[in-house]
Amino acid sequence: MSTPAATAPAGGHEGEPHEDGLNNRLSWLRAGVLGANDGIVSVAGLVMGLAGATDDRGTILVGGVAGLVAGALSMAAGEYVSVSTQRDAELALLDKERTELREMPVEELAELRGLLEDRGLTPEVAAEVAAQLTARDALGAHAELELGIDPDDITNPWNAALASMLAFTVGALLPLLTILLPGLWRIPVTAVAVLAALAVTGVTSARIGYADPRRALLRNVAGGFFAMAVTYLVGMILGSHVA
Repeated sequence: MSTPAATAPAGGHEGEPHEDGLNNRLSWLRAGVLGANDGIVSVAGLVMGLAGATDDRGTILVGGVAGLVAGALSMAAGEYVSVSTQRDAELALLDKERTELREMPVEELAELRGLLEDRGLTPEVAAEVAAQLTARDALGAHAELELGIDPDDITNPWNAALASMLAFTVGALLPLLTILLPGLWRIPVTAVAVLAALAVTGVTSARIGYADPRRALLRNVAGGFFAMAVTYLVGMILGSHVA
């Protein structure tokens, strides 16, 4: 009698991603969400501090634009360096594995069999699976089971850097535009808009990482509120003393 698992079609089930290239997509998605979050918080804090120090919208605009440009370039450079380091490490590990497969094929086959046994396969089944995986794609099998790397999905630093830079810019534009509104309403409007945007980025980042969205939302909103409150007070204090 066949079991449901035996008759079910092979492949990932609904709600769990198994697409090719998932590593790269998750990399630039995370970079984009984090970039937007940083853009919102950092520029919101900056313009709130400026608004606390001065009512001159020209000064606030210049300071906000300078912060936006510097932050976007910094985010892109940081993400590029970080992901490039990861990529270099992955490529070096793959080169080492290629050498070992070429020079020690018997030992590598035994190692692959041991890795499969460690995952619960019996020695007989592990030996058969190791032989088939080696015949089909030895490097791919060793890379995924031994190193946790997909040779066909190496992280791309340019994608992550560009996503981070663009997302930072988009996120930073929200507080920069709202703080330039005329009248006393610009402060509360900016605060509400920023907190709403941080709620969105918090929930989005949690869903990408399959985490609890409520915790991420609370962390984001609380952090953003704290940053704006502190920088606004600092701006008021320094502005009154400088004036």
